[in-house]
Amino acid sequence: MPSVAVKLYSVFFKFLLKHRLHSRIQTPTHEHSFGVATRPEESVAAANPSFADGVATKDIHIDPLTALSVRIFLPDSALAPPDPKSGATSFGEGFNLGLNRVSPATAGYRGYAPANGERRRLPVVLQFHGGGWVSGGSDSVANDLFCRRIAKLCDVIVVAVGYRLAPESRYPAAFEDGVKVLNWLAKQANLAECSRSMGVGRGGGNGSEFKKSDSHRHIVDSFGASVVEPWLASHADPSRQIWLMWLQLNHNVVGKPLKTLGRCVLLGVSCGANIADYVARKAVEGGKLLDPVKVVAQVLMYPFFIGSVPTRSEIKLANSYFYDKAMCMVAWKLFLPEEEFSLDHPAANPLVPGRGPPLKLMPPTLTVVAEHDWMRDRAIAYSEELRKVNVDAPVLEYKDAVHEFATLDVLIKSPQAQVCAEDIAIWVKKYISLRDILPIQRILDLLSALHFLMILNKPYWLVKFGLLAQYWKHFEGRGSHSLAYAKDLMNDVC
Repeated sequence: MPSVAVKLYSVFFKFLLKHRLHSRIQTPTHEHSFGVATRPEESVAAANPSFADGVATKDIHIDPLTALSVRIFLPDSALAPPDPKSGATSFGEGFNLGLNRVSPATAGYRGYAPANGERRRLPVVLQFHGGGWVSGGSDSVANDLFCRRIAKLCDVIVVAVGYRLAPESRYPAAFEDGVKVLNWLAKQANLAECSRSMGVGRGGGNGSEFKKSDSHRHIVDSFGASVVEPWLASHADPSRQIWLMWLQLNHNVVGKPLKTLGRCVLLGVSCGANIADYVARKAVEGGKLLDPVKVVAQVLMYPFFIGSVPTRSEIKLANSYFYDKAMCMVAWKLFLPEEEFSLDHPAANPLVPGRGPPLKLMPPTLTVVAEHDWMRDRAIAYSEELRKVNVDAPVLEYKDAVHEFATLDVLIKSPQAQVCAEDIAIWVKKYISLRDILPIQRILDLLSALHFLMILNKPYWLVKFGLLAQYWKHFEGRGSHSLAYAKDLMNDVC
């Protein structure tokens, strides 16, 4: 059973949440497109770029027409020298804002670009907070602590999304905000690469100042501000590139990009898990439209699923801790438009047909559930449906845990919170590492063989078949997701 402290805090939390939900219902609210991303009564943590506890943060308002914003969490491991064995590249290699390097221990991090060879590239995790659609925020104290923990344990840059809240902005506003941030991330990767190709801010090896003569080549908005986000440009690595060295007949070696492969993980908490799942579906539908960003996995933490036919846990645990079923029904009424309200709405029930692309195309999905959460059975059922179509979809269930146990750790001090974050890190690293990418030396060996066969005038289809066999041998036994990844590589080669 949960501790006495958890039980007491649950009573207080439910009383406060019930008051807020009913006040939202009784107070006339006019829907508007701009919306709100955080409540005045929410306890927030100020952004801190100084690496005080190993993670620097900054807030960015990315959409001038709405309240949509993000908070970036950059771990200090990004300042460490890169691993020469990783072979990773960044959004914009060589990008430089012209600021001299500063010590994170003595000053705030301003997004400088360290000298070549001194930057470390980290994958990106796109995080969606919980709060029952009507509360919470990317800058809340609880979410700030959780994202800092994930950034350090997973060794990633976390981009927490401050989506618009209900009832000011009902469905599909929050879902559209999630897709918009993923598109923004892809845009940042492309803009940084454009800056690099234009030679913007190519400083010397000692971090020299940006030259005024280069200012006309900066990509700026209508106000003259740089549209390239410097932290992502300098350290984010959702665009890990593979470089092939094409051997020409004159034996010169020319570098050419084979394909930009973005590795981004979605992480949703409670109702944020519903958004993450929606964004993953849209990413599958979008395909190469999101290049160079590619969603390689998602983590659904105690998702906010519901349905018209109750599951066993929805009946047995209807009055469970923190979020009971009655309050969640009110939250759904505030979120869904009145004319669309249904417990089998595609946003609410993941098991209804016609929600989007076939489940077999979904990325690997880790589901986290709590023993004393009435929403657990439907989340497990969704994971089982994914496994039926050979999607890597494990379930982590935590005994004596309650809904939001890992993200409300700042309040309830759950012993499982740290364990859960470590388990997530172990699983996520399977998909953000470079283990599935062919070693550069092996690619060179294959292309050397290709060059040799070309000299011998072997039929092209034999060469093509031989390369395919090599790739397939490398990727066999690594799961359907890796095999699909190998096919993408072969499409580029052949």
